Amino acid sequence: MTRILVCYHSRTGTTERMAREIAQGMRESGADVDLLSVEQVDTDALTEYQGIVLGSPTYYGLPSAELKALIDESVKHHGKLEWKVGGAFTSSANPAGGNETTVMAILESLLVHGMIVKGDPRDDHYGPVVIGEADEEDLKRCRDYGRRIAELTQGVEKWISKK
Repeated sequence: MTRILVCYHSRTGTTERMAREIAQGMRESGADVDLLSVEQVDTDALTEYQGIVLGSPTYYGLPSAELKALIDESVKHHGKLEWKVGGAFTSSANPAGGNETTVMAILESLLVHGMIVKGDPRDDHYGPVVIGEADEEDLKRCRDYGRRIAELTQGVEKWISKK
């Protein structure tokens, strides 16, 4: 079964709520999901997942120090996360608060690991973003994102098994 990590850092609860909805969408697609706060993640376990999705609030246009510390520690697995699927999401206080730069900073680190990331041509192109409190439309976008990431991860897993 496809195993995916949804890891988040949250201070106000918004990013955690997003993570829960993303994980729910993944489960609806048949994935086995570990939903963990950044403090609960053992970086040595990262290689056990076929997909890794990271979420953080936006601070000065970047991920939180707590999530960045996990990313920095993941360097010891450089090259071992290649062909895994990655994703990112964020929350912030206002629309021009650095949301896209935060998501891109997370995605850049996943790309350096050789991971595959999925864009969305319709909405939240780089990954879900919530401004302020999440409403029902925001949460639906998070579930949809989770489903798309799970489906891509399952497809990549099948492709790798045939290589």
